[in-house]
Amino acid sequence: MSFTIGNLAIADNRREMRDDVHYRARAFGPDARQLTFLIVNISPHGLMARCDTPFEAGDRLRIVLPAAGSVVAEVRWWLGGRLGAQFDPAIDLATYYELVAQLLKGK
Repeated sequence: MSFTIGNLAIADNRREMRDDVHYRARAFGPDARQLTFLIVNISPHGLMARCDTPFEAGDRLRIVLPAAGSVVAEVRWWLGGRLGAQFDPAIDLATYYELVAQLLKGK
């Protein structure tokens, strides 16, 4: 899959599918301040979220998720209020399935 933003073409070469969700999570930035965070999609290895706070690749976040608890994620990219982050470590599959079930319950 590929898509275009303005004149910038981006290829989406993820090996893993993501589950679409719409979940407001408590998240904390590198400075430990609470963030307004809306998770758009998620996988056992990471997520994409909307957040107005700008970040740099490599910034570490703490995100509070149902079933998984407080997880650490590293920002991989931030662009215009959206960010991609990779969990460190990945969420185990049993916990992930429970997490997605709870995230989708509120949809």
